[in-house]
Amino acid sequence: MATVALQSLIEKMNLVNLTPDIDLSSKKITSPDINRPALQLTGFFDHFDTSRVEIIGFVEYTYMQSMDEARRQEIYPRLIDEEIPCFIFCRDLEPDEVFLEQAKKSNVPVLKASRSTSDFSSQVIRWLTEQLAPCISIHGVLVDVDGEGVLITGESGIGKSEAALELIKRGHRLISDDVVEIRKISDDCLVGSAPDITKHFIELRGIGIVDVKALFGAISVKDSEEISLVIKLEDWDKDKDYDRLGLEEEYTEYLGTKVVCHSIPIRPGRNLAIICETAAINYRQKKMGYNAAQELYKRVQENLAKKRDE
Repeated sequence: MATVALQSLIEKMNLVNLTPDIDLSSKKITSPDINRPALQLTGFFDHFDTSRVEIIGFVEYTYMQSMDEARRQEIYPRLIDEEIPCFIFCRDLEPDEVFLEQAKKSNVPVLKASRSTSDFSSQVIRWLTEQLAPCISIHGVLVDVDGEGVLITGESGIGKSEAALELIKRGHRLISDDVVEIRKISDDCLVGSAPDITKHFIELRGIGIVDVKALFGAISVKDSEEISLVIKLEDWDKDKDYDRLGLEEEYTEYLGTKVVCHSIPIRPGRNLAIICETAAINYRQKKMGYNAAQELYKRVQENLAKKRDE
């Protein structure tokens, strides 16, 4: 099971630790979902998932402030379960002393965020979903081409990194070279990123390691991107029939999710960067409702119909 260290969440979201005496080294988050314990504060604990991060917003906080001492002593021990990763108070709200004492007794960290509850909740869910998503590593290059994540795959030495470098010079952005980590964020969304150790680097045979961010600036790199299109580079085979029209889409599959895939034959003189760039723009056109292959087919059919009528 994938886990995220609580300390990583604290650093990512700039949280303040209100229980510094609690050891955070063993605290892990296993669920990307969060919970706002509204019903639990009223005493309803059926279906209470203690694996979730608990977030206290202004509404919950106001209700807690209205509770008398006896009610707090009754609810808090049931609410602050030792299995809960942490409680987070938004809008710089401060928990009462009874809450803090019970949290220390149950060894549950209490944190504080300055942002509004809705904004903070959405950011936490998005980040945890990405961190806890199923992940695989593949050999390839991922580039952001005009907002489309293009994953370039193929045998070693076929020209993936060189194509990526030319794309960067043409104003596009590198996400990862050589190794791409793919995470399944949802049923139809794959996000690619680079391992920390190789982030922003490209390997060029005969030259060595190139730091793209240092050479071309921060605008030439990006941390992650949704994978929209896969371009598979392969050596030219004169006996193989290649798609010349593109009337039917081909797909490849990662983590059970299908992604549009183009197989591009490599011959001397072919400009791989322009081919990849054109493929990405053509894919965007198709998403917007225009398919050049279908338009050509329509014109051919109309022309044949005219000749039959003459």
